[in-house]
Amino acid sequence: MEKRKIYFVGAGGIGMAALERYFLAKGYDVAGYDRTSSELTEHLEREGVRMAFEDDVEKAVPEGFRNPADTLVVYTPAVPEDTAVMTFFRQGGFEMIKRAALLGKVTRESKGLCFAGTHGKTTTSSMAAHILHNCGAGCNAFLGGVLRNYDSNFLLAPESPWSVIEADEFDRSFHHLSPWIAVVTATDPDHLDIYGTEEAYLESFARFTELVRPGGALVVHEGLKLRPRPGEDVSVYSYSRDHGDFHAENVRRGNGEIRFDFVYPGGAIRDINLGVPVEVNIENAVAALAACWLTGEMDAELAREAMGSFLGAKRRFEFWVKEPDSVDSEGNVAHGHVMIDDYAHHPDELKASIGSVKALYPGRELTVVFQPHLYTRTRDFAVGFAEALDLADDVILLDIYPARELPIEGVTSKIILDRLKCAKKTLIGREDLIETIKKRNFEILLTAGAGDISDLVPGVAEAVRLR
Repeated sequence: MEKRKIYFVGAGGIGMAALERYFLAKGYDVAGYDRTSSELTEHLEREGVRMAFEDDVEKAVPEGFRNPADTLVVYTPAVPEDTAVMTFFRQGGFEMIKRAALLGKVTRESKGLCFAGTHGKTTTSSMAAHILHNCGAGCNAFLGGVLRNYDSNFLLAPESPWSVIEADEFDRSFHHLSPWIAVVTATDPDHLDIYGTEEAYLESFARFTELVRPGGALVVHEGLKLRPRPGEDVSVYSYSRDHGDFHAENVRRGNGEIRFDFVYPGGAIRDINLGVPVEVNIENAVAALAACWLTGEMDAELAREAMGSFLGAKRRFEFWVKEPDSVDSEGNVAHGHVMIDDYAHHPDELKASIGSVKALYPGRELTVVFQPHLYTRTRDFAVGFAEALDLADDVILLDIYPARELPIEGVTSKIILDRLKCAKKTLIGREDLIETIKKRNFEILLTAGAGDISDLVPGVAEAVRLR
């Protein structure tokens, strides 16, 4: 980029922080404003970001960042438009772009592996970043979740030509990207508050497939309603768990492991052991391995090692409690408690998550705690949520987490509860969850949702351990 100074408004967000670190490493001058300091902003300051926490232009904007000719402003909608800092930059004629547009610049200056889809994009992008890192090619990765192998959502390799990016369809953000390799994992309708209809949602993904650069590749999950529109010089591949140009064969399960052979055009990598052994990760791994194979940088043995050591992203099927079984003197088996937390917030994600738990622990009773995310999503998919939750033995519903939305009359978690057919079901406030868990009889516990249920997870885990 021509401008060598970047000012971030909302600089303390985890997604913004990854970009700040990337451009610092590239030799740019970086400064930023956020409303409050945090452990993350303290780290950023030590690394070289000039941070400010007062909405006062004289204090927040260093003198060297006040010239629109050499300063780019990157902002997040989380910061109100009427703040003094935003007003200064807007009235001063600065180039102001959203985070997604800056990610687009990154993809135009590198070879981007961009993972899009209603679900699966965090896990597949994280797997791909871990594979490239393990194979020595390296990458600059901008992920939607904190990868447990690195305790970060960002991987830095300044000399690597590769970037790995989670391509977010919300607000059509992924239209800013210029992928070298694009992967589409799923196109089940979501964000209908933004798109309005399934047709508009699918059109947005079709537009994303047009953005793959000439000479690049597009990898699409088999069976989607999506009709891709890649350019003439783009190679197109299919994948799924069992079929397609890339797929899995010889899947074996046992001793808490899932192993399979990864099949690619003209060959295979045998005996891959999934580090996070859940069913949905078979096809997630196929997608990640496919993208990495297409880079030409993937070593088979090192890729196999990477898949075995992959710990997953936080809140993606994350085990918090995994007590061993015990056997008494008479040979009776007492199963230990298990608690898993998952980010699932769409009916298909929830169904896959519950199905994975049932497959791992056949015959065990499963209790699911679910916090719906957004009034519009609850309204649009109440039937699907109920069908997914009916796979559980016991359901505890929390109130809707509104995020960016105002309440909608008649839309509460009760519209899911009323559709549930399972015998055990209840609706409680989030403040009552830990006490409810202490009193509840259960074997396997799954907490799910994209809202602030994550804040309750450590307390719930502690209550499980103390049972």
